[in-house]
Amino acid sequence: MAAGSPAIRVTDLRKIYGTKAAVDGLSLSVPRGCFHGFLGPNGAGKTTTIKMLMGLAVPTSGAIEILGYPLPQGELDIKARIGLVPDETLLFEQLTGAEFLEFVGRMYRLPRPVAQERARELMALFELDGASRKLIGEYSKGMRKRVAMAASMIHKPELFLMDEPFEGVDAVGARMMKDLLLEQVKRGATVFLTSHVLEVVERLCERVAIIHQGRLVVEGEMAALRSGSETLEDIFVRVVGAERHTESLDWL
Repeated sequence: MAAGSPAIRVTDLRKIYGTKAAVDGLSLSVPRGCFHGFLGPNGAGKTTTIKMLMGLAVPTSGAIEILGYPLPQGELDIKARIGLVPDETLLFEQLTGAEFLEFVGRMYRLPRPVAQERARELMALFELDGASRKLIGEYSKGMRKRVAMAASMIHKPELFLMDEPFEGVDAVGARMMKDLLLEQVKRGATVFLTSHVLEVVERLCERVAIIHQGRLVVEGEMAALRSGSETLEDIFVRVVGAERHTESLDWL
């Protein structure tokens, strides 16, 4: 592993379904120790890209390197060092939150006492200890997101890959989760996330990449991308070619 390598490096990445390219020649480098937003309109290829980075989808062509390890050759080394929060939280619904966290910790080869202790601490940190007897199948969407993020942290990963991690989470829970992720970046971890809430990305991320129709259209530091008093929403609308609709319907 090259210690000075980027957290994520993808080169000419493509994923084709039938005759449609969901991701079309994407090249991107994400430095270590940064909070990086990955944006795009619906259907732009964000989730497909995240799935390829997670090893859940096989690229049609191109190269992926995570923390200096190539995919798929270094898959086991990579998975030991990343924390995942997919768009669809795939949790074991017949376990309690604590049981699931302990299971995840054991999958990462933590000794059982360590996995149990960290599970207990994470349940308290994510304010889920009041539901300690509930099965995950009884959790709300926001609670499921909380336990998914807790599971992503139990082994102290170097890189977090997160697809809409705050979706369905109430304001208090989202604030707590954002603070936790910022703290992880301060200790040297990298966070790579997608979100449709541009205000969240603007507040959290140092760098952003925007894709449109499977292709990268802009990438860089947030401050450098702004023109004058532009917001991230202004940048997004400008680079994906959308227009502001000022017309109104007579009857509306």
